[in-house]
Amino acid sequence: MDYIDPHIHMVSRITDDYETLARMGCVALSEPAFWAGFDRGTVDGFRDYFRQLTEVEPKRAAQYGIQHFCWLCINAKEAENVSLSREVIAMIPEFIHKPNVLGIGEIGLNKNTRNEAIVFLEHMELAIQYEQQILIHTPHLEDKFQGTRMILDMLTSDRRIDRNRVLVDHVEEHTVRHVLDEGFWAGMTLYPVTKCTPSRAADIIEMYGPERLMVNSAGDWGPSKPTAVPDFIMEMRRRKHPESLIRKIVYENPLQYFSQSQGFRFTPRDASETVDAR
Repeated sequence: MDYIDPHIHMVSRITDDYETLARMGCVALSEPAFWAGFDRGTVDGFRDYFRQLTEVEPKRAAQYGIQHFCWLCINAKEAENVSLSREVIAMIPEFIHKPNVLGIGEIGLNKNTRNEAIVFLEHMELAIQYEQQILIHTPHLEDKFQGTRMILDMLTSDRRIDRNRVLVDHVEEHTVRHVLDEGFWAGMTLYPVTKCTPSRAADIIEMYGPERLMVNSAGDWGPSKPTAVPDFIMEMRRRKHPESLIRKIVYENPLQYFSQSQGFRFTPRDASETVDAR
């Protein structure tokens, strides 16, 4: 089954992983800007990183027939440095119209601090100014519920935000309902240890249905598995769910959400016409 991974950090993966993803059926992926495994100290470090996301990774992916899209931001782990964050936000417009850029993300909270919230709101303003979609990072473990609530409050307090163009990621059983009830898209990240597992994600689908829900692998610097979406497909098949339902979650939902972005020019494997939001 063809699938789209809506959130995977390929800069942290070896090239063999692209080949494996292609063999598993991955036809497209989106890579949010994130932490590089260490805190960067200058705006030029982020400029080079954005060049990697917009120039290098699309070429690596294309070698295996995978279309690569990305998002731009300074992530929540580094947002405590407000002065650097503002330099990065001011630099993002240099890249925002690159052919594979979908929007601003993954922005959000890490430790739910005042500085993180300031940087989050300034990213929101940038997204509104440039009419960009938004991808949200919610905190980990014990900070997740509080951080998710803080993020939803900031988003819903601004009437300019189009909720159908916002994806709130890393939802779990105790946060997914709040995200969906507010009219946002929700993403479930499938990790071996933290966040969701394929089994838990299948449980959530059975509880809430498939509307505005996606699954992703993240595949970042910690323990992760880039083929977690195929694991979810197998779990859904084990539970005897119809192929049409599985395809909606792993292919049609990402396609529907990303198609709202001017940077999403996607050519399906079984069609000659390009999906272009422009």
